[in-house]
Amino acid sequence: MKVGVIGCGGMGTTHYLSLKALSAQKGLDVVALADCRKEFLDKAASYFPDAKTYEYGMDLIEKEELDVVHICLPSYLHVDHAIAAMEKGMNVLVEKPVCLTREDGERILEAEKRTGVKVMVGQVVRFFEEYSYLRQAYLDKRFGKLKSIVMQRISGDVKWGFEDWFHDEQKSGSVVLDLHVHDVDFLRYMLGEPDGFDVRATAFDSGMINQVITTYRFGDVTATAEGVWDISPALKFQANFRACFEDATIVFNGAENPSLKVYKKDGTVEVPELAQEYNVTSDAAGINVSNLGPYYTEIKYFIECVQEGKDIDMAQVGEGVKSVELALKEWEAAKDYVKNL
Repeated sequence: MKVGVIGCGGMGTTHYLSLKALSAQKGLDVVALADCRKEFLDKAASYFPDAKTYEYGMDLIEKEELDVVHICLPSYLHVDHAIAAMEKGMNVLVEKPVCLTREDGERILEAEKRTGVKVMVGQVVRFFEEYSYLRQAYLDKRFGKLKSIVMQRISGDVKWGFEDWFHDEQKSGSVVLDLHVHDVDFLRYMLGEPDGFDVRATAFDSGMINQVITTYRFGDVTATAEGVWDISPALKFQANFRACFEDATIVFNGAENPSLKVYKKDGTVEVPELAQEYNVTSDAAGINVSNLGPYYTEIKYFIECVQEGKDIDMAQVGEGVKSVELALKEWEAAKDYVKNL
């Protein structure tokens, strides 16, 4: 299977390292790489010395015949590259957010339908063992009914983006569409569509939203999710949740080991055994991602769907678009809230 990677920076590195680990068992051959920054392209090429290299992703799409392409570019470039690849008959794994506007969401859905290729969005939280455990506990009611859940995704100010694209809200969608969208997507994945929500927010001095705190109503379940790019770049990334059930509270703290604990009603504490498929960490990406396990699992799933002709049931492009649509509503509410302070 011939694979290409467009965008070899932070997120692209997690993808190509996972592809390297999967290459032998899945018969993958990374034959093409693209990045406009020579240092990142050369670094990627050191892992795949026989791959052709391109400065621009559109050139790769035009000149290569690939089975799969991974699109790991800045968010504002996702849709155009994904559609170009789909029109060449390539199956596409595109990083989140799949799009930044409702119009682009419609465009990529139309292209998926028209071309018939497989398209998946990198909503990787769906593949984290800790979040999978939480969702399964909710579905099988092992601790009774879920009463409430609080989720957080915290990062220092994002200083590593190419040409500082994170701080241009037209290119990143602010913290809402870049970071918070992970928890938006997972809440939808577990609980469905919310009955309503309420937003509070703060902004950088530039006026761009840098913190959003949303409280949702899912039937009789209350959920709160916070996403923040702190004013300081020194604050380390952290994701966590606390889910309160009738008979226990499940607590995840990504900065701790073990990261997941269950605090039961009788006062006992359980540490669930999580069978991570690929337990490797790497700081090679140079961003706030070091645990490659969920990316490996995500990419393996996508590759198997392509190779075996199976439907994509996890992180379909339609799901990615719906999560963006909800996040867009929150972003609009956040801007209104800040404006009216």
